[in-house]
Amino acid sequence: MRNRFLLLGCVLVIAMGSIAVPFPDGAIAVLVVAILSAVAIFIFRRFTEEKDFITNVFLVGLALRMAFGIFVHVFELREFFGGDARAYDIYGSLLADTWLGHPAADGLTLQIEGTGGTGWGMYYFTGAIYTLLGRNIFAAQSICAVIGAATAPMVYFCANKVVGNLKVAKVAAIAIAVFPSFVIWSGQLLKDGLIIFLLVLIMTMILQLQEKVNYLAIALLVFSLFGIMSLRFYILYIVLVAIVGSFIVGANTSNKSMLRRAFVLVLLGVSAVYFGVGRNASTEIRVFGNLERIQSSRSDLAHAADSGYGEDVDVSTTSGALAALPLGFTYLMFAPFPWQASNLRQAITIPEVLLWWAMMPLLISGLIYVVKYRLRSAFPILIFSLLLTIAYSLFLGNVGTAYRQRTQIQVFLFILIGVGWTIYKEKQEDKKLTRGNAQRRVESQKQSQIEPKARPKFPYDDDIEDKKGQEKIHITPEDDNDE
Repeated sequence: MRNRFLLLGCVLVIAMGSIAVPFPDGAIAVLVVAILSAVAIFIFRRFTEEKDFITNVFLVGLALRMAFGIFVHVFELREFFGGDARAYDIYGSLLADTWLGHPAADGLTLQIEGTGGTGWGMYYFTGAIYTLLGRNIFAAQSICAVIGAATAPMVYFCANKVVGNLKVAKVAAIAIAVFPSFVIWSGQLLKDGLIIFLLVLIMTMILQLQEKVNYLAIALLVFSLFGIMSLRFYILYIVLVAIVGSFIVGANTSNKSMLRRAFVLVLLGVSAVYFGVGRNASTEIRVFGNLERIQSSRSDLAHAADSGYGEDVDVSTTSGALAALPLGFTYLMFAPFPWQASNLRQAITIPEVLLWWAMMPLLISGLIYVVKYRLRSAFPILIFSLLLTIAYSLFLGNVGTAYRQRTQIQVFLFILIGVGWTIYKEKQEDKKLTRGNAQRRVESQKQSQIEPKARPKFPYDDDIEDKKGQEKIHITPEDDNDE
């Protein structure tokens, strides 16, 4: 209870800081955050016995993201931490003006609606907020902060379904709540935090549907898939492969479970057709999945900034792509390297990077355990993480972009790290118990080998010993109290 009051006090301080943002933007943001947070906490607490933990981890994540958002907003550091927010703010405002009947932005609106390109969902997300609240970038980024904070409880539920261990689930949730990169990318008006939340929601719903048909879970799954398609369409196809693969492997091989999985896949297929996934897939894969186009995009990233890498790498051929995988994987998983820090943005990530490196033994240990004992339940997150890692290893050519996109994979790797940490702690406890038992056995053996030392007997010794023996035998609780 004391921790709860501390956390609520922390959130209250941040709320007061938010009000310091020029009125009415700050006040509106605080009100919206309070309402959304109350709803989120109410929903999360309904599905777990660990109500206090869920509440605390959400509030910690929210406090960190709101504090970071205030810092970025007050000191106008959006260009430094995430320049995309400016584009979402401008286009979202123009969309809101159009929806509210201002014709000046009609041309731009038609251009956005007609492109069908990547990330269009973020413009509509921002436009919807601005339509309801007015143009308020601080309120928009605060809503993103709430969604980012909600990712930690979602990871808790996902990890518990994958491994079935509350300790693992708690470790993973805490890591997502406090790890700096998650705070940075979900504490601003950026699509990264939304994508990460939707990915975790998708995996959790997949695991739920493997157990039983749940129409709410199906609805949330379809909604999440649509959200992913609107924010970063190519991730959708990787997610669909993970879904189909997980339902084929399945956690249960009974006839009933197979029919259940087939039913869910049919519903997802109908939804995909309705949203035009099949209609657009061939075009998008042909255009964006072409190795020459990937090479062009990768080259642009590598040459666009001082933090580019692999400028001479050519992934336009199959052999070139395979040869580029080791380098791309290394930068994706471990960059930025401290000895290559060329600017302030890279330098401030060094402590986090060193901590991430230190977690690698735990990640490997957790991966081995999951593959050996929990492969069926972990299959969707494993296949998704593997495929997205390969895609980003080929596509990315910039350290900053690699650091940013890595969070979409890290969110599931932290579940494996939680497994590794729990295994490590249990081994330490077993060793401590083993040492304690061994020490007690040795002491017991030594005690049994000790014989009473002979000493000269004095008069009446035998009588004294007899009396002591009688006292020990006949002592009663009442006698003990009297003493």
